[in-house]
Amino acid sequence: MTENGARTILITGAGSGIGRLTARIFLKEGWRVALVGRRENALEESAEGHENALVLPFDVTDPKAVAEGFSEVSGRWGRLDVLFNNAGMSLPSTLIDEIAVDDWLALSNVNINGMFLCAREAFGTMRKQDPQGGRIINNGSVSAYVPRPGSVPYTMSKHAVTGLTRTLSLDGRRFNIACGQIDIGNALTDMAVAMTKGVPQADGSTRIEPVMDASHVATSVLHMATLPLEANVQFMTVMATAMPYIGRG
Repeated sequence: MTENGARTILITGAGSGIGRLTARIFLKEGWRVALVGRRENALEESAEGHENALVLPFDVTDPKAVAEGFSEVSGRWGRLDVLFNNAGMSLPSTLIDEIAVDDWLALSNVNINGMFLCAREAFGTMRKQDPQGGRIINNGSVSAYVPRPGSVPYTMSKHAVTGLTRTLSLDGRRFNIACGQIDIGNALTDMAVAMTKGVPQADGSTRIEPVMDASHVATSVLHMATLPLEANVQFMTVMATAMPYIGRG
């Protein structure tokens, strides 16, 4: 904890969607929150002028900017208790031979490289701070277990996130660093609006799918973050109850 007792969290992708909702609920609960994203205006909207918010506009794919951002958090608040490694992107449903290579490179740069860079800085910070330790929560997806049709880039990237989670869980034990993953299905954000209009199914049809309020994801992340470091939610799946996930394919 910081000198005034408030815990600290850095949230990537905090300018919209799940990142925005999560930042706001942590601020409401008295945490000090560093909001990271590329659009400063969007981050300011998420922060709503809260005194415990620190707006950090940087690109998670830029190693120098990531290092400087984490350093600013440590310099401002003295420690980092939690990273919510949330920033990510997706692509329209497309067969692999129709996916532009540049689109694949852009997605993997955010969903894999960005996750790695932020986890790397968080791990190093938590390992060196006193008292040692902290928690990293990676945003995965149900696609890390069961893919959607035409989702090669996104599904590959989320399998990589699961590999990151498992390895950090092992490597972090010596340093009191816990790592878990939240796998989300059909939370209604801008990225999921297509679900309400119809998306491709495994049988070749296109159907509307049930969605859930994305605030349920934010409260789930809060639960994971507030556990003592002796306990860890390794993997949590939060999904719209009736979505075609169980039995997909």
